[in-house]
Amino acid sequence: MKPQSGKSTAGFGRLWAAQTTSSLGDGVTHAALPLLALTLTRDPMTLAAVTAAGTLPWLLFGVLGGALVDRWDRRRTMWVTDAARAVLLGAAAAAAVLDVLSIPLLAAVAFLLGVGGLFFDTAATAYLPDLLHRDPALLERANSRLRGAQTAMSGFAGPPAGSALLTLGRAFPLLADAVSFLVSALLVRSLPAMPRPAPDVRESLLRQARAGASYVFRNRLLLGLALRPAVGNIAFLAVETVLALFAHERLGIDTYGFGLLLTAEATGGLLGAGIASFLGRRLGTGTALTCTAAAEGLAILGLAAAPNAYVAGLALAVCGAGMGATMVLGPSLRQAIVPAHLMGRVASTSRMLAMCAAPVGAVLGGWLATAYDVRAPLYAAGALLLSMTAVTASMTTNRRVEAALRAVAPDRREDAAREPAAGRS
Repeated sequence: MKPQSGKSTAGFGRLWAAQTTSSLGDGVTHAALPLLALTLTRDPMTLAAVTAAGTLPWLLFGVLGGALVDRWDRRRTMWVTDAARAVLLGAAAAAAVLDVLSIPLLAAVAFLLGVGGLFFDTAATAYLPDLLHRDPALLERANSRLRGAQTAMSGFAGPPAGSALLTLGRAFPLLADAVSFLVSALLVRSLPAMPRPAPDVRESLLRQARAGASYVFRNRLLLGLALRPAVGNIAFLAVETVLALFAHERLGIDTYGFGLLLTAEATGGLLGAGIASFLGRRLGTGTALTCTAAAEGLAILGLAAAPNAYVAGLALAVCGAGMGATMVLGPSLRQAIVPAHLMGRVASTSRMLAMCAAPVGAVLGGWLATAYDVRAPLYAAGALLLSMTAVTASMTTNRRVEAALRAVAPDRREDAAREPAAGRS
């Protein structure tokens, strides 16, 4: 990256290090928390409740959280949130040492970690464009590095580390994640403070939240960017619900092979994140987003028709690559064109749509597999992705993207000319 100032370079490096460290801890907890719950109960519904608790904050008050982030200092929101999560996990580790862990306690920990994730992720999404002066090329490269690190840490390194730490004792994975949040908080605390337009605090929080959601739904480009992950979550959760059963019954894959199958998808995600900027430059962001959507749909159809594990692994790798590129290009464009004072609300609205769509996909996948065949959810998911490709393609065309970037170009030049003073609050 070659941003417009040395301060931006150093600032992004610290932000990247903070999120990479935190993602490693997330991967540890992602593997360890269900396993901890498994030591306390074997009831599937109870185990599912612990997992679901972490998603509830986005469903309950995702947009309100975005409105609060737009009122608060974003850097302070990030480091305070990470410090609070470190304390929370430290307390949970103490409960493990004292042998007082329980399912309600684990569900509460998952819920509060989800609350912290809501505020941190939204604040980080809003902070990055200020740090990089809303430069589209810099944002794509930055998000590519952030996405790649997140996939590597939470998808590859974190889960096996969490499982290994759990063999040493129930407190160890929780302590490891607490340390990761503490390191992240210290790194974020050292970032430069960013001046930003303050919203009118005389307005009610609910009205400000409504204004942010309305801004997304009235802007066809932003709505198209929000629909992509929402529809994608319906399709991907329908697949994920039956993927283990499909792999076992149709492909003859054992438990170890299923892990390798998921690794293929994660590897594709890393590749997609790495080539996202290249695709955006060569094809234009709008066309690149259309191509990645088509690739995801075709890959899922290829997975449904896969005659063996090797073809299935290739299909999942292609799907992962499309997802990885999309999750760099879409957020980068959003960060480049959304006004600073609305960034938190727009980001949280888009994320909430995606989170609300996930349970729909899970129910759809289970119903189709029960009513028809284990391949049915895969075919339905592929068809859904391809049909929505045509819809969203008209909303995220290159012409629409370029017009949106031209509209904010004067503001971007003004931000670049006004170098923010580094400081601490």
